[in-house]
Amino acid sequence: MPKNQYVSSLKPGETVDDVFVLSEKNLAQKKDGKNYLNLTFMDRTGTLKGVLWENVEGTVDRISAGDYVQVKGTISEYRGMLQLVVRTATRSAAEHVEPADFLPVTSRNIDAMFDKLLQITGTLKTPCLHDLFRLFWADAELVRLFKAAPAAKKMHHAYIGGLLEHTLSMAILVDKIAGHYTGVDRDLLLAGAILHDIGKIREFEFISHIDYTSEGRLLSHIVIGIQIIDEKIKLIKDFPEEQAVLLKHLVVSHHGVREFGSPELPKTIEAVLLNHIDEIDSKVKGIREFMASEDPNAAWTSFHKLLDRHFYMGKKG
Repeated sequence: MPKNQYVSSLKPGETVDDVFVLSEKNLAQKKDGKNYLNLTFMDRTGTLKGVLWENVEGTVDRISAGDYVQVKGTISEYRGMLQLVVRTATRSAAEHVEPADFLPVTSRNIDAMFDKLLQITGTLKTPCLHDLFRLFWADAELVRLFKAAPAAKKMHHAYIGGLLEHTLSMAILVDKIAGHYTGVDRDLLLAGAILHDIGKIREFEFISHIDYTSEGRLLSHIVIGIQIIDEKIKLIKDFPEEQAVLLKHLVVSHHGVREFGSPELPKTIEAVLLNHIDEIDSKVKGIREFMASEDPNAAWTSFHKLLDRHFYMGKKG
């Protein structure tokens, strides 16, 4: 059935009767001890918090995170944010919906981005790294996932094709930065930039909604990425051990500090550069996405809790 109502167009007082993806479901209790449901719905235009007060027991076990859900209710405002007061929420069969209505997708051409990345990896002069990427790009299933995966659940590039877009942007930055400093192994840095987040093809699920897989929650994309790289390296005869270790160090240290998930701190010039290139691309993209979600007529954004600041968008008019 065609979808008619999207999150981004909903307004206070509007009646809702349409299908959304249920991305979160939490059972809670009111002060009187009665149960209610906190729900989060999403489609390709955004997310919407919801609450269900009635028939909780008849609903809680019949819908799960990741389900397509037919929702009936009314849009209200709560603490300055839109909220969907749900009357009924019932599971909708996947064959009755169009998946493209629910997952956000990059605005850029995915095949064109991948072709550009292929051109860049074709410039690698280090034989073992050239052979490594030949194996990567020959793996049809890995390429399919790599072209579709998001780069994050929420913070930046959180959409289909986001991982490829983020990776290509970083590869281009490597070419601009590596030649500025003497003694930088450009090929190693480029390989690390392209493979630093490769584990996200298995860290995330992205069929009806973007969420972490069990493997992703238990291992993280860093550990999964090392596994994927190891699998390919083992297929190359006499792959240099030091090159393998240095490449994997780029992956395990690219978050920069242990509290952000890196098992090790960056300990080579290439690792330091990769950490900052990743920070540049993810931060700029995340801030721009935040600005795009704000009032276009305002000079300043609202307060960004994670980055602990407002952002200036310029004078209007």
